[in-house]
Parts: sequence; C-alpha cells; structure tokens
Amino acid sequence: MKLLYPTNVDGLPEAPADVTVVGYDPRLPIPAEHHDAEVLVSWGSTTELMREAADRLTKLRWVQGLAAGPDEVLAAGFAPDVAITSGRSLHDDTVAEHALALILAGLRGLHLLVAAQPEHRWRADLGGPRVERADGRLETLHGANVLIWGFGAIAETLAPLLTALGATVTGVARRAGERAGYPVRAAADLPALLPGTDVLVMILPHAPDTANALSAELLALLPARSWLVNVGRGSTVDEDALVDTLRAGRIAGAALDVFRTEPLPADSPLWTLPNVIITPHTAGGRPRGAAALVTENLAAFLAGRPLRNAVDR
Repeated sequence: MKLLYPTNVDGLPEAPADVTVVGYDPRLPIPAEHHDAEVLVSWGSTTELMREAADRLTKLRWVQGLAAGPDEVLAAGFAPDVAITSGRSLHDDTVAEHALALILAGLRGLHLLVAAQPEHRWRADLGGPRVERADGRLETLHGANVLIWGFGAIAETLAPLLTALGATVTGVARRAGERAGYPVRAAADLPALLPGTDVLVMILPHAPDTANALSAELLALLPARSWLVNVGRGSTVDEDALVDTLRAGRIAGAALDVFRTEPLPADSPLWTLPNVIITPHTAGGRPRGAAALVTENLAAFLAGRPLRNAVDR
C-alpha cells in the first residue's frame, strides 16, 4: 500500500512495513508514478489540484484531510466509495489563540493604534484615564458577555481562555445543554441572546444549513457596542448585510479571518472600513498532531475498524 503524505507538515506517520509513505508537494500535481496510491493525506492543495487527484488516483480508498472541516476535500469530487476523514481537533489550539487575539485587538482598538503608528500620531483618545463603558464602548473582556456560535472542540478550547479574563461565555449549537461546563443554547434562542451580547464569535462550519446563518435580521439584534469575530467559514455570514451594518455603525466592529470569497477581492468594501480587522484565513494553518492522527487512522484502516473523524457522505 502507498500512502501520500504532504511535505508541508511536520513529522511522519508510523506505518507497518507493507505501507510505503511517500512525501509529495501539495502545491504541485501528484506525479504520475504515484497515481497508484491508495491513501492520500491532504493539506494545502488548491481546489484544482484536489480535483485532479480525484480524477487520476483511481486506486484511492481513503483521503485524510488535515483541515478542521471536510468541505474542501468533499468539493474535489472523490468517488463515493473513497473514505474521507477530517483534521478535526488538529487546529483547536491555534484557532482559539487567533480568535482570542482578534477579540482583544478589536476591544483594545489595536487596529486603530497600528494605523496611527506610521503617521506618528498619538491616539490619546484611546488611552489615558478612563471610566469603563462610560462612552458605551466595550474595551475589556472583564464582565463581557461572549456568545460562541458553533460550540465544538475549538470553542471548548477558547471558552476557558475567555473565562480566565473575566468574560461570561455561552455557547450556541444545534442542541441545547451543557458542554465542558458551559451552557449551550439552541440556535432558535439567538433572537433572545443577541441583544445582550458583547462579543459574538462565529465558529460554524461550511454547510448548506449554515449559509448566511448570521443574517441581516440577526445582525440587527446585536447592540452597538458589540464585536463580531469569525474564525469559522465566511459562507456563514451574510457579508453584504455585515458591510451595511458596519458602515452604519450599528455594531462596534468585526474581526474576520474568513470570507465569502478567498482571497478577499481587492474591491471588497471590507478592506477600507475603519471598524474592520482582516486576517487572511490564518487562524489555523498548523495542524498539530497530524502525524499521530494519521498513524491512528492508518492502523484502524488496515484493521477494518472505524476511522476517527469520519465524514458522512
């Protein structure tokens, strides 16, 4: 058996003697001599290269994606009998760190301070003695109500960090209940939750039922002091409605790592709005524990056991 493993990932999986692990550059087409591979580990390839792999790797039996979500692998069009597994859990730490960085950057006005730096401009209006919330502006997580929509493994990593800084955290998911010690409400409760939300963190996956989940109607329920942070997928936010909301100043700002179209087009109004922080889908990007996951799943695959992070198709 031949397993193709991307060269842009640290470490190598452990494999038995009858499995050959071959490194490949995911930025290039897979060489013809490796079209006989039965296992493909995917990370960092373009959609076009993934579709090409789906067409040419005719002996493929299993694709292990290293992204948190399976949407890019699913979009490639692999045959229905090819098993697909995702990299869920590999990005929990890095995405949680990035989300926290975006939240703090927005609340503390770091984007405004960085913009003033090349002008040698001292933004005294953003510093000095202050009374918190005296002007209605939220500048700290202490006492803030943070709502995390999409309360999975990444949210369970992020929530304790927010709690440590004094925030009250509530989750939103398909099913209400309690997860990792935090209350989780159903999405149907959002109209009641959003008016009291200081920071809304979106970690929803791309799926037909999450398209434009944060609609114009829901955006209108957020208070003027609130910040939106999206580290999930850009398709989950009505981007046009968000632009209108930000232009009108109906929320304090948005810190966005994901977008409807990526790279974000140069003519997108999001680039020039002063209350927007943009990062280029960089919250993850470092699949921690990838080799261990592939080792675990390879052993299960060879033994005919269920695979971890299997994707229903």
